This record gives sequence, structure tokens and C-alpha cells, in this order.
Amino acid sequence: MKYLTVVGLIAGSLALAGCEQEAATDNAQVNESGADMVEQAVETVTSEVDEPVMAPAESFTSGTDIKRVISPGGIEAWLVEEHSIPLIAVEIGFKGGARLDPDGKEGLAYMLSGLLDEGAGDLDSQTFQTRLEDLAIRLRFDAGRDGFYGSLRTLTDNRDEAFRLLKMALTEPRFDEEPVERIRSQILVKLNRDAGSPQQIARKRWNEEIFGDHPYGRQSQGTPDSVSSITADDLRAYVGAGIARENLKVAVVGDIDSETLARLLDETFGDLPAEPAPAEFSQVEISADPKLLVVEREQPQSIVLLGGPGLMLDDPDFFPAYVLNYVVGGGGFASRLMEEVREKRGLAYGVSTGLATLDYAGYFIGSVATENARVSESIDIIKSEFEKVRSEGITEEELRNAKTYLTGSFPLRFDSNSKIANQLVGYQLVGREIDYINTRNGKIEAVTLEDVKRAAQRFMDPDELTIVVVGQPEGLETDAPMQN
Repeated sequence: MKYLTVVGLIAGSLALAGCEQEAATDNAQVNESGADMVEQAVETVTSEVDEPVMAPAESFTSGTDIKRVISPGGIEAWLVEEHSIPLIAVEIGFKGGARLDPDGKEGLAYMLSGLLDEGAGDLDSQTFQTRLEDLAIRLRFDAGRDGFYGSLRTLTDNRDEAFRLLKMALTEPRFDEEPVERIRSQILVKLNRDAGSPQQIARKRWNEEIFGDHPYGRQSQGTPDSVSSITADDLRAYVGAGIARENLKVAVVGDIDSETLARLLDETFGDLPAEPAPAEFSQVEISADPKLLVVEREQPQSIVLLGGPGLMLDDPDFFPAYVLNYVVGGGGFASRLMEEVREKRGLAYGVSTGLATLDYAGYFIGSVATENARVSESIDIIKSEFEKVRSEGITEEELRNAKTYLTGSFPLRFDSNSKIANQLVGYQLVGREIDYINTRNGKIEAVTLEDVKRAAQRFMDPDELTIVVVGQPEGLETDAPMQN
């Protein structure tokens, strides 16, 4: 087995704050829509009022009419009409995201997401924000490794103005000096804070090792040097290259009809470039060679990330793997790892695994935090459970319980207009069919014990793990002694 030791990252802070954005996958089952929502973090409720439930979620998933609206200009959106409340939720996504950041400008898409609503056209930042606030319009943007996202919430009475402001943000952003420097400063503060977070350190090192020199291996929120170097011209260049009609996906839910939406699609997005700038990316071949990296840091607990090759969304074994992951580590207190690591031995408060899919990579990742003296024991138990499920599979009861939870909890993703729009744009971004919400549970119900055991042979191999440990773990065999 190959071992690597990373030394010299010792910090005074012992705070074990929760991971943000990228590292959130460590505690998630899987984002089944495939859009990297961990980094997307699109807001799902309006800021001015709590959004009421649009309809019983179960009835939505069992037969709601999702309309495919195509404007006269050829722009497509998925629409769910709901006229009982005067609210409209819009989610948009552009393929690309942080992977389009030029070398040396990492964090460009992320910084752009904080600036598109900071002034556009003849409205400076304060005027633009005041206009949104006066009309109770919520407009937000965010960026992930595979996409650039927008989120709009508006009352029906302010619909046309809300779409007009969205258009201005996308086609006439100002990038005035004051907001650019303000947002830059906020990002630098966050990066400085993250530099002291054990979870962020672990995730950064794990990404670098798993993804290598692929754009996924870079820091999507940037580095202090890269963020400091970003100019207004860089921001304009990204808008011109990455924001286009061809890579646009739109989902709309609420008090609007097909005819009105078709008109607004052309008015809002019709002036965007037809195509984004050409960009080619290769599929990530995640190494199956085992590695152990230890990042020394003076703290009472160690943070452990481990994982390896996974499956893509279109893989025939994806749903068996999805069920398997729930049983092993994705099901919270119902999972095997929680039983073995926490309940039986008290090694950690929590332990989890998750599947993750990006446009050019499929992987699985697990996490645990435990006292330094018991890191080796915790890793051995996790490996043992991986090996057990590969050799023995899961039980009929575990399969039944997993199906019950995974199908029964699915409607909870659709209990508001915002959640529905968020899910639907995610499905479009990864190529799901428009009837996916009606077919998804059937795919889970069709999974057999044999399917799960077959999927287990394709990932969760204990001998193919990349492991990153941040802390001062005891009992780990390394090629070189750890240093303070």
C-alpha cells in the first residue's frame, strides 16, 4: 500500500465547525438530481415571507403535470402551474460553473455569483438592491463546480419587473469598484476562516488527491492570491463566455401560465449569446490505488475523509448503489456504520458515507471525526464493513427498510414551490427526463439483493480508498514519521 504524509499544517484553533458547501457531501446521502447542490446552495425560500406549501407533496410526485414550455425563440423551461398562491419561483442553471475558471483565476465564478445582483444597467448597487427590496423580490446567484445558478422569487403582481431585473443582472452587470472590492473582501475573509477549519483542510487535500490536475481539483471558491487578482474585465469575460442560451436550464413553479412564461423566456434570456465559448473537459479517472495522507494539526480529534471511485448517474448500477449506500453509511442512525462506530463502540458522534456525481466524475466519500487515539480503530471498522457488504451483501430486511425510507421521503423534496423548482432545474442539468419524478421510486423498488451485491463489487472497496486525516492520529502506519 502506498502511503503519503503531509506535514507542517499546525494551527492553534481547535474549533471543529461544520463544513460548508463542498464538504457538505460528507454528511449527505447523495444528491440524486446530480446537480452538485452541495456547492450550488441555491436558496429555496423567499426572504420576506415564509412560502406556504403548494400542495400535499405525495400528490405532487404521484401525478403532477410538469409542462415543457418552449418559447417562440426556442428557449425551454419546465413549468408547474400553481395558482392558489400569488407567488412564482424560478430556478435557472448554466452548465459550466467553476470548472470554467481560468488558471490563476480560481474563484471567478464564485465571485461573480456575489456580484450579478450588485448593480446592472443604469442602476448602481444600492439602487438595484433597493428596487428588489421595495418589490419583495428575491434574486440570488451561486456557483458550483459544474454550474452557475440563479434563483428568483416574486409575487405575481411584480412578475414582469422581477424578470426584467433578472435580465439586467445577466446581460448588463456593472461590476462597479465599490461592490467588487466589498465582495472580494468578504470572500477573502471566508477563505481565511476556512484555512483554519479542519474539515476544509481535509476536503481540500482530498479533492487535490482524487481529482489531480483536473479543474475539479482546484478550489472552486478560489485562493487568496487568485481572488485578489480577479478584475472587472475577468468578470465580464466569464459572463460573455459562460452565460448563454445553449447551456441554460429553467424551471418555474407558481402563479403563471404557459403563454406568459413563453413570452418572459424570450424577453429575459433572448439577448444572451446563443452558445457559450468552447471548453473541453476529460472524464476523471479516479485512482483505485490506496493512499493515506496525514495532515498534522494540533487538536484533540482527527477528521477523516475516505473514499474512491463511484458511479455516474446513467450507470445501470446507480440505483442499487444508492440503496447500498443508504444501508452502509447514508441512512443516519439506520446505517451499519453508525451502529458499529457510534452505538457499539462510542468512537464518534457521527459517521457517514455518500455518493457524489459531477459531470465528469463519479465518486463516493465517507467521513468520521474521532479522538486521535482511536483513528486507526475507526478506519479499520469502516473498512471491515465495506468488505462485509461486498462479500455478503445486505439482508432482505435492510433492503426493505431502505426502499421504504428512500421512496417515502422523496415527496418531502417537493413540499413548496421553491423546492420543486430547485429539483426540476437539477434534473434538467443532469439530463433526467421530464417524467423522472413519476418513475424514480419505481427504479428503487426494482432493486434486488443481487443488484446491491453486484453494485458493491464496483465501489466501497476497502483496498482502493484514498484517506485523508487531519489531526494527530495515533496508530497509523506511514512511510515517514509525522512532524509537528
